[in-house]
Amino acid sequence: MKRIFLIVLSLISFELVSHAQIAFVDTRYILNKMPSYRDSVAKINQLGIIWQKEIDDKQIILDKMVNDFERDEVMLSDSIKKDRSNDLYYHQKEVRDLQRMRFGYQGDLSKKKQELLKPIEDSVNNVVKQTAARLNYKIVLDKSQGITVMFANPKLDITDEVLKDLGMQ
Repeated sequence: MKRIFLIVLSLISFELVSHAQIAFVDTRYILNKMPSYRDSVAKINQLGIIWQKEIDDKQIILDKMVNDFERDEVMLSDSIKKDRSNDLYYHQKEVRDLQRMRFGYQGDLSKKKQELLKPIEDSVNNVVKQTAARLNYKIVLDKSQGITVMFANPKLDITDEVLKDLGMQ
């Protein structure tokens, strides 16, 4: 009796596993096909270039100040040395603060990415969920987000279905 129960249980388990509804999708591929996403990425990259030039220009001025100070230091009185040293410190802090403000963890670039890209990514994620529900998939893996899929049957890739649901194919 115990053997029969174990055999039936293993057959039921095998049946459940063999009908697992798992699919995968490549959201990076989908996003890169969307003109609005590509335009937003281009805007963000352009802002990054502009902001980096702003920092580089301030750094050039700071480097010149440092060189001038080192060149003239021997001839300066203690009070002038102190004033120029304080001025250098102020400008160094200004450059660091600007870098942090533009490119830091919650800097302008990060905020701009949130503002421009997050709504598009959220809409794609919602369509992925809707597509998965429509096709009766229980689990959908995103192969572009670092999940290693060693092998997958191409029939399980719903990327094209998501693109259709987005009206892109």
